[in-house]
Amino acid sequence: MLGVLALCAGISALATIGIVLVLFSETIRFFMQVSVLEFLTQTVWTPLFREKHFGILPLLSGSLLVAVGAGLVALPWGLLTAVYLSEYAGKRLRAVLRPLLGVLGGIPTVVYGYFALTFVTPFLQRIIPGVGAFNAASASVVLAVMILPTVTTLSEDAIRSVPQSLREAAYGLGATPMEVTIRVVLPGGASGIVASYLLGLSRAFGETMVVAMAAGNSPRLTLNPLESIQTLSAYILQAAQGNIAPETLDYRTLFVVGMMLFLITLAMNLASRWVLSRSREANP
Repeated sequence: MLGVLALCAGISALATIGIVLVLFSETIRFFMQVSVLEFLTQTVWTPLFREKHFGILPLLSGSLLVAVGAGLVALPWGLLTAVYLSEYAGKRLRAVLRPLLGVLGGIPTVVYGYFALTFVTPFLQRIIPGVGAFNAASASVVLAVMILPTVTTLSEDAIRSVPQSLREAAYGLGATPMEVTIRVVLPGGASGIVASYLLGLSRAFGETMVVAMAAGNSPRLTLNPLESIQTLSAYILQAAQGNIAPETLDYRTLFVVGMMLFLITLAMNLASRWVLSRSREANP
């Protein structure tokens, strides 16, 4: 039995190493034809058109715009929900709300994308003039709902990890429940809350179907959430559906964009693990 478990772990590790090696090798071949300076500084991305430009900044700005927009909605919403579930909700209500949050995490992303396209975008068009059929704001709102279970669950775990003795000491000094929450519980669970934020943003940064359906496929360098944009993952989806010949420069853009996405999400996950490790060292 131990050998079977070790074999499964080894296969998983080899698969990960193989994926990274393929991404790395194709990325190197891409940069043998395109300069790194052009890739990192140009503001036009049109590898699938006749006049080709390979500036990654429009895709990076699109991914950042959607992820930050989702974070601005989901992070305070998720934290307030976590505080309520941990500190104020009764057992019966908590037993109902927790599974409902889990349901949000189990809905297929294509359903979220269709919801953004048919409900959120028309709603935004009614209240904000000038909103197009495809826009980053709609994708951000729906992504916020998608990452809400991650932020809420991990934040609640961090809040619950704060020792009960600290709460009782604060109550003994005459603090109100709200003061205990703000001055004792939230600072005590801050590291875990920050880690939940990073993991939620990592999920939003790498999402594909929602942004492809709601935000469009227009790679442009903009910070306006009302405009159509294209993210890193959405470009991979668009290019993979096209008729791209293997071993061409267009084909290798799939891998270089995938490598960028891999490095960014890896950095976010490593940062969240570092924050959690510091939290465990501070509260053994």
